Amino acid sequence: MKKSEFKKLIKSLPKYPNVMARDRYLNSAVLIPIIKIDKKFYILFQKRAENIRQGGDICFPGGRFEEEDITFENTAIRETYEELGIKKRDIKIFGQLDTYVAPIGAVVEPFVARVKKRALKSMKIDKNEVEKTLLVPIEFFKNNPAVEYTLKYEVHPYSIDKDGNKEIHFPVQELNLPKTYHKPWGHKRHKVWVYNYKGEVIWGLTAVIINELLKKFK
Repeated sequence: MKKSEFKKLIKSLPKYPNVMARDRYLNSAVLIPIIKIDKKFYILFQKRAENIRQGGDICFPGGRFEEEDITFENTAIRETYEELGIKKRDIKIFGQLDTYVAPIGAVVEPFVARVKKRALKSMKIDKNEVEKTLLVPIEFFKNNPAVEYTLKYEVHPYSIDKDGNKEIHFPVQELNLPKTYHKPWGHKRHKVWVYNYKGEVIWGLTAVIINELLKKFK
């Protein structure tokens, strides 16, 4: 390595590190809409339409980052308008929670926002994506801790198709990797938090974000 190349390396190191290999992930942003009604604070959720991916799940408005958004904050605002019809003028961003890298291979940027009460009357839900909205008092989450479960993740170098044939995804034997990788490996345990509000189950990434939000009150 030349001295000039080394200097170039040093200069290129960011002052504030980002997520490594971010371009390999689905990059997205969500809005945590907080609304004050009669002196109480609520979080506005949406229930995904049944006919889309992860249909029926309770989540925050949000979605994939597009280059024309320029910033993740703009992504969160745009997606909130597209899904719920809440205009930018009714949204005030206060800040951002920590970036979350999900086990499913997505990077999520959560933004905490105050949404004006009047937005509830003018909302226009996109029924192709959203079944309904749900207002939950923040006090509910503070007074009702999430129930914790554990899932187990494994890495599979191959899969079995519907005809019983093995389909190789990662040629561990050809690469002469240790035998440990010739079969599913990892066996990592992953904690999952679950809230139940009036029969509606709030879990997964949404519950993770809620837990992080609650930490800010302590």
